[in-house]
Amino acid sequence: MTVPDPSARSAADAILEPLLEGLSPEDAASVLAQLIHRATVRLHTLSRTQAAARKDQADWPRWAQLQNAARALVLHASTCRDLAARLASREP
Repeated sequence: MTVPDPSARSAADAILEPLLEGLSPEDAASVLAQLIHRATVRLHTLSRTQAAARKDQADWPRWAQLQNAARALVLHASTCRDLAARLASREP
């Protein structure tokens, strides 16, 4: 099993910090929720494309599992995005 590069986490944090600097908690939640949503949509698209391309190959099940997990994540991320947008707009 390949262990993810720990520097990837550091790189992600380095990207996020300037985006969130100086934002209110409500606005930071909205920005993070938008990023999560867009990232999950891209992950779902990538995994769906790769699963389709690898049908009947040995690694197809892993891509199909990732696609299924990413689809569920997109639904949750959409809910987070909508709720965070309500916070940012100070909507009741």
